[in-house]
Amino acid sequence: MLKNIIRIAALGAVAVSLSTAAFADGGADTYKAKCQMCHGTTGLADSPAGKAMKAPSFKDPASVKMTEAEQITITTAGKGKMPAYSGKLSAADIKSVVEFVRTLQK
Repeated sequence: MLKNIIRIAALGAVAVSLSTAAFADGGADTYKAKCQMCHGTTGLADSPAGKAMKAPSFKDPASVKMTEAEQITITTAGKGKMPAYSGKLSAADIKSVVEFVRTLQK
């Protein structure tokens, strides 16, 4: 019985790990397609478009302090010169790209 519980827990951990990896991969693809032009490959907003539009760096302390919910709201509704992605990206895509952005902040 205990061995079965351990096996089930291990399988659950693997499933969570794989789904997190899939989310990150999907987020990376969405980031490249929709965000990289302004926010740059590393999130520093050092691209020509990012500099021209004064896009914020994801490593800026104010950006790092934002909660995931705040980042999702900004991505969904837009802010400043950044367009809203509501209706352009699914809620799952927005969540995955925000999770990817979190990896750039480290």
